Amino acid sequence: MKATQADINWLGNVSVFEVNRLNAYSDHRYYSTMEEAQAAGTMKMRYDLNGTWKFNYAIRPDCRPELFYQSDYSSEGWDDIEVPGHIQLQGYGQIQYVNTQYPWDGLNELRPPALPQDKNAVGSYIRTFHLPSGWQNNPVFISFQGVESAFYVWLNGQFVGYGEDSFTPSDFDLTPFLQDGENKLAVEVYQRSTGSWLEDQDFWRFSGIFRDVYLYTVPAAHIRDLRVVTDLDPSYTNGTLNLDLKLEGQAAAGARVEAELRDAEGNILRTFGGVEVTNGLVSLREEFGKVNLWSAEIPYLYRLYIRVYDAAGQLVEVVPQSVGFRKFEMIDKVMHINGKRIVFKGVNRHEFNPRRGRAITKEDMLWDVRTIKQNNMNAVRTSHYPNQSLWYELCDEYGLYVIDEMNLETHGSWQKLGAVEPSWVIPGDKPEWHDIVMDRAVSMVERDKNHPSILIWSCGNESHGGEVIYKVSQYFKSADPTRLVHYEGVFHDRRFNETSDMESRMYAKPADIEEFLNANPTKPYISCEYMHAMGNSIGGMHKYTELEDKYPMYQGGFIWDYIDQSIYKKDRYGKEYLAYGGDFGDRPSDYSFCGNGIVHADRKVTAKMQEVKYLYQNIKLFPDREGVKIVNGNLFADTSALELVYSLEREGHEVLRGTLEVNVPAQSEKTVSLPLDADTLAGGEYAVNTAFVLKEATLWADKGDEVAFGQFIFTQDSAATAAEDLNLTSDIQVVEGDVNIGVRVGQTHVLFSKAFGTLVSLKLSGRETIAQPPAPLFWRATTDNDKGTAMGFELGAWYAASLLPRCMEWKAEQKPDQYRIEFTYKLNISADVQVKVAYTVRADGSVHVHNAYKGTAGLPDLPIHALSFKTSPEYGNVEWLAMGPEENYADRAFGARLGIHGSKVADTVAPYLVPQESGNRTGVRWAKLTDDAGRGFKIEASAAPVELNVSPYTAFELENAQHVYELPPVHYTVVTVAGKQMGVGGDDSWGAPVHPEYRIASDSELEFEFVIRSL
Repeated sequence: MKATQADINWLGNVSVFEVNRLNAYSDHRYYSTMEEAQAAGTMKMRYDLNGTWKFNYAIRPDCRPELFYQSDYSSEGWDDIEVPGHIQLQGYGQIQYVNTQYPWDGLNELRPPALPQDKNAVGSYIRTFHLPSGWQNNPVFISFQGVESAFYVWLNGQFVGYGEDSFTPSDFDLTPFLQDGENKLAVEVYQRSTGSWLEDQDFWRFSGIFRDVYLYTVPAAHIRDLRVVTDLDPSYTNGTLNLDLKLEGQAAAGARVEAELRDAEGNILRTFGGVEVTNGLVSLREEFGKVNLWSAEIPYLYRLYIRVYDAAGQLVEVVPQSVGFRKFEMIDKVMHINGKRIVFKGVNRHEFNPRRGRAITKEDMLWDVRTIKQNNMNAVRTSHYPNQSLWYELCDEYGLYVIDEMNLETHGSWQKLGAVEPSWVIPGDKPEWHDIVMDRAVSMVERDKNHPSILIWSCGNESHGGEVIYKVSQYFKSADPTRLVHYEGVFHDRRFNETSDMESRMYAKPADIEEFLNANPTKPYISCEYMHAMGNSIGGMHKYTELEDKYPMYQGGFIWDYIDQSIYKKDRYGKEYLAYGGDFGDRPSDYSFCGNGIVHADRKVTAKMQEVKYLYQNIKLFPDREGVKIVNGNLFADTSALELVYSLEREGHEVLRGTLEVNVPAQSEKTVSLPLDADTLAGGEYAVNTAFVLKEATLWADKGDEVAFGQFIFTQDSAATAAEDLNLTSDIQVVEGDVNIGVRVGQTHVLFSKAFGTLVSLKLSGRETIAQPPAPLFWRATTDNDKGTAMGFELGAWYAASLLPRCMEWKAEQKPDQYRIEFTYKLNISADVQVKVAYTVRADGSVHVHNAYKGTAGLPDLPIHALSFKTSPEYGNVEWLAMGPEENYADRAFGARLGIHGSKVADTVAPYLVPQESGNRTGVRWAKLTDDAGRGFKIEASAAPVELNVSPYTAFELENAQHVYELPPVHYTVVTVAGKQMGVGGDDSWGAPVHPEYRIASDSELEFEFVIRSL
């Protein structure tokens, strides 16, 4: 649309979404010389407008300074604001987080495309500039890479243009409005527009100029748009390069174009072209014979230089362009990359920084791409909008497959309180929404089309179905037949099932996926979102990854999601914490639902990543007592860049280590012998550890970093039983009082209370270890997933049962080498449930603790079967021989490995946004709790390994805190020994139960045993 005057009514007009905006074009760079193009540095024909702008904030349109754009309007006294940046994160307006509901729900009675008039914040921006030297006689344009959600632009008092779509560029021609000397640029940004109805993503609702702004000029003959298409022959060996160029400028007529392709080392492979421009267009096709292929495993990029010469033969422009030869296609209902079946080991990624929101930096992106690669992920879905252009360049270079998703989500228009109710869904079949939606698709494709990392175009997210989105998919297919098209929403509206080339679902259970795959489907399956990683989650992920080898048409999924969307805030005492929805007084809000990351918002990797890295590894290692079976599941990469490191540990201590050079081709396996001599080993428990590590540093990891791991645990029988050392035993002295029973064995002094029915004191070498007595525990601090299953309602009786078990009887037995006392407890949950805790003090000074539970049917599952006590906070260090090094649970222990791991007790509590169960270790053989001088006590598993949690807080303290700052000051170290704890789950966070094999039935008979002894 063209116009010379701005009209505020465009904000609510679904047919007006751009005015005077230039057509979308490819995101290539351009330079004046080959030297500049090869250096690929800052473009001299681009002038950055990022930085400090003058700013005025108005809560609604009728409060804005309407004529601020006029040349003589003074901004003296206005505030400063940083660009790029969100208005709401710089001290203005209301920070708000909502998920599926629209942000005005319950505040304004609206239906699309109507907008709230009382709360539509307006940011008025002013920036002055002088044209760079040498630009005065050239055309000058401005590019806004991202503005949320609608904006008007003026230059020197004259209207330039209008744009919507927060996540793709809007460019305008400034040439007619420039003046000598100082130029005044004015931008008016509105938080709400018709575009807001299409941007109901699960994120914080911001506004402002949050991506780069820059001026640019172009040479007299300029490549405005570039399309690079590669193809491979049927053998996936020989490559063809197709180029389509659109040129503009006064010297374009008669200009000549040639291209030069270089390999990754910079060697010139061929110069071709030399074609004259005809009607502003040039098409080139060149066959290159055998080429190196691009994939996420081996992201080989060629460098193409396109040179433009004017009619006089003068070089006027050089465009450098990365080229990856690859072919993505559907073969027999299975997606293939370069002829091989692909499995997406993916993650959904929001652009986010806890201080800058979605105005992320290059440093953020570099950290992200390295972290994703280091943890064996091979794919990213740009949930749910096109990302900054740099992200795609990094994915090309580092090697990540990308689902590029257009900026569309209308979740609140068709799903309410979890129910599908599309009575006023948009865009649906409504023709008036066709153009505004299609514009978003075109803008994404035209900008991003030359990135080899992008395999799939996505029609958006959670916008139901209908004809409008179907037409978008048809546009994708016609505009770019080299890629496939994705859309999950057809699951809810099958009328246009061909919208998506693959069956895509969100949070389908493994059984549901198998049901689909066993029903002779016509499309392959992916989970565009799965494993809802909210808080302590990712349990049961193995059930999904196990489908990869079972079903060829199962082609992976994308974890939800990569990074917590939490924002730094200060509590009332001035201490920073990571805040979530509702913490800023935002209503409505969806509160902590913004915290679903496998990376914390401050870019620290969560403990959940341990499981992700292991289950996503392409190379599987299966060691045993003799050697290791290596299964290289890579599609293209062998193991020549890796070194096999093996070690043998006995009781956690290394007895053997070595390295081997083993080259296993892609898609093959090999068994390698290891010099372990297992049959000659002394008795004990052993772990065979094998790992592939990088021989040399790569872009994404350092030399020696681990990319694959496997462990085998076995027990070697001892030839002889060690004789008891009588020097370590003492006589057992028992003093039975009226209220207490004291037991002394050497330096071990134990006191049992008949009144309280438990152990009340355990002094080891004169130091007390019991600050609060042990008690049976059946409750864990609810995780986010637990809350989603209403565990507090369904299983809450176990909370009450854990508060004060009643000791019904005790009985004691003394033998020459031990004293045993057993306490029997009743619980208020049922008269039929019985718990017995027995303490046996032995002649060596150790205390053996046996916990037995006898349940009954008809009760809810147990969250945990444990015994918990408090000790001194001086015991602030813990070391385990257990599965680790990070926290793990019954359904999230595949990525854990047996070894000796250590931590500060304070660090065992994971910094999830809402305090909850965390820090557990499974497979615990022993643990040492010590003070800073190394004094303390040891807990040893007896009959079988136990689970252990050592924390500064009780389950009840964690349960009753909604933020970290609500937790009490630390007065104890809390030790919880469990025979079993239920898994954490993760299929979703709003009702999916933990899988049955990781739950604890109430009618079970459970027992565990451990030993406490002095160090």
